[in-house]
Amino acid sequence: MRRAVCPGSFDPVTNGHVDVIIRAAALYDELVVAVLVNPGKAGLFGVQERMTLLREAVVELPNVSVDSFEGLLVDYCRANDVPVIVKGLRAVGDFEYELQMAQMNRELAGVETLFVPTAPQVGHLSSSLVKQIATFGGDVSRLVPKGVNDRLLAMGMGSAT
Repeated sequence: MRRAVCPGSFDPVTNGHVDVIIRAAALYDELVVAVLVNPGKAGLFGVQERMTLLREAVVELPNVSVDSFEGLLVDYCRANDVPVIVKGLRAVGDFEYELQMAQMNRELAGVETLFVPTAPQVGHLSSSLVKQIATFGGDVSRLVPKGVNDRLLAMGMGSAT
């Protein structure tokens, strides 16, 4: 069985994340979307809520599951018998950082990394930009899955235009 993990903070999950997840799910028998638990960083959404929002966003992908991890990603991969990490790339800056991480993950645990370039229509998206736009009342409905937009609106963020 071909297994891979697609890690991230997903705070919040964007349509760019979903694009990468859909495309990676087509390549693997099982894809785990793993939410990073970073106790030193307060997110917009808690880990459990991010996991719920991700599950809603990928509900139609039967080979995708959602999990969380704390610590080194390679430790998660070893503990769960996952030989491949899938990372989405938006721009050259992403590649430079992610290449270094991929080389280190291979050195530490023999885990390979597959880079998936984001589709052009979502290549500009990032969670931080979505949060900034929503914080100032901007409409992010075309940038995030419906569940995320609904939750942002319920928090008094974004715009219902």
